[in-house]
Amino acid sequence: MDVLCLQSGSSGNCVFVDTGTECLLFDAGISYRKVQTRLNEAGRDASEIDAIIISHDHRDHIGCLGVLNRKLNVPIHISRRTLASTERRVKLGPVQCVQHFSPGETISLGETQIETIPTPHDGVDGSAFTIDNGCSRFGLWTDLGCVFDDLLASVKTLDALLIESNYDETMLAESPYPDFLRDRISGPGGHISNREAAEVISHASEHLQWACLAHLSDENNDPAVAMQTHRKCLGNKLHLVCAHRQLATDPLRIQPSKNIRLTQTMFF
Repeated sequence: MDVLCLQSGSSGNCVFVDTGTECLLFDAGISYRKVQTRLNEAGRDASEIDAIIISHDHRDHIGCLGVLNRKLNVPIHISRRTLASTERRVKLGPVQCVQHFSPGETISLGETQIETIPTPHDGVDGSAFTIDNGCSRFGLWTDLGCVFDDLLASVKTLDALLIESNYDETMLAESPYPDFLRDRISGPGGHISNREAAEVISHASEHLQWACLAHLSDENNDPAVAMQTHRKCLGNKLHLVCAHRQLATDPLRIQPSKNIRLTQTMFF
């Protein structure tokens, strides 16, 4: 399985995942031009995309959904409530081939299973995703709200993880943000901190190949600070990278689990 984070942060979120049999675009917070350009730079093309899957209704995840749906001519997988809220938030325009799911259900796309995990994030019908291609399992977990029991149980099953590591607790406390905004970010419906993300990763099994730290705040975090916090908790053995807030991150590959025989040849 191959993962290309095209952008991650409050300016827009979009992740391309090639499962070996399906190519999926998770969230639609950047333009079609950026999607195409960044895929081309990695030797891929937007024409490979088979479906768009939406996590929740915040603008940095759905701002370009209508255009991407029409340009790519592929199905959208989204909850009914998230779609209704999206239509109120942005000028979506006509969309086609909309498939609805409810958070907690599993989406089956060809040979790929996408487990949707309901989150307490303050969007409508928020979901985190675990993608399973029969050879490996990848967690795509951003905009979580807080650390909850399902995360700590699910992380033990993963081979790789992209997880939000949104803010540094000291930087947020010292930021010029008003109290209500600091409380929203650090509260149960906001985001998780570097320390909390590291604690989630610490529950993973020895089979976790890498973790990508995502959705870093522009104002209340810094990649070096995030990496330092994670290394302090996790040590130096696990391969860690930070997703870029404005550009694509270098492609990441998930090798098949040691206990599962390789059935697909996957290239990036």
